[in-house]
Amino acid sequence: MENKQRESPVLRKPDWLKIPIRRGNNLAYVEDLLKDSTLNTVCQEANCPNRMECYSNKTATFMILGSVCTRGCRFCNVHGGKPQCVDNEEPVKLAEAVHALGLKFAVVTSVTRDDLEDGGASHFAKVIREVHALEPRVGIEVLIPDFQGNKDALITVLDAQPEILNHNVETVPSLYSLVRPEADYQQSLQLLSRVKQIDDSIYTKSGMMLGLGETEEEIFVVLEDLRRANVDFLTMGQYLAPSKEHLRVKKYISPDTFDRYRDTALNMGFKGAACAPFVRSSYNAASMLEALKA
Repeated sequence: MENKQRESPVLRKPDWLKIPIRRGNNLAYVEDLLKDSTLNTVCQEANCPNRMECYSNKTATFMILGSVCTRGCRFCNVHGGKPQCVDNEEPVKLAEAVHALGLKFAVVTSVTRDDLEDGGASHFAKVIREVHALEPRVGIEVLIPDFQGNKDALITVLDAQPEILNHNVETVPSLYSLVRPEADYQQSLQLLSRVKQIDDSIYTKSGMMLGLGETEEEIFVVLEDLRRANVDFLTMGQYLAPSKEHLRVKKYISPDTFDRYRDTALNMGFKGAACAPFVRSSYNAASMLEALKA
């Protein structure tokens, strides 16, 4: 199946996927601050199409626990291999960066660290507490790996009280062996479901990439599964291959179709849904929460 995927023809990008060049007064400031602090961002490591816009708005999604992942998902631009040592000063440095950038809402994700006993959960918790200690009014969304199903690791993160707990299912179950061979769909659903069982004051979020060969019927099944897991917020965006070495795009989804998926999701009971070609997990992350509280 992998060979068939790699041998499929390269599709021409439609006009709606042409990214306008965005530069702003704050772009160099954000880049310099991140460089000086030695912090990683998923904006750079995952080659996010929105990074120029976000940097220009003095926002960034921080990626903790190094820049090398212990897994090799075939859609992701983050490098796999032997992970770096955990930087114990990273939580403080990240909190200081949030303060320097004047953020009202911070998104924190990580590479997957299957080499750590708790998958990095305690490090996530330290980051959350350091940010809240320095900037109590800053909201935090954490986009976490599956922690290999470790419930205690999830509790460790939730005890630190992030405003949103995000974990992406990424794609439909039938494509997991191709797209996420080291992950488990049911395990991801279980993690999301456990959040409300442990602390129902914390909002949950999950996301999908479209265009990898999934059917519309499969998409709707995933949405139903996420609602049964009491997931509050949904993101859906177009998969874009980071390089020729990654999985190829099987289909480009039109903006109108994304709009229809958003309306369907809201009708199913999601509290917020961001569905559009360039939507990524952390893009305008605070907007759904702000809309809910308005």
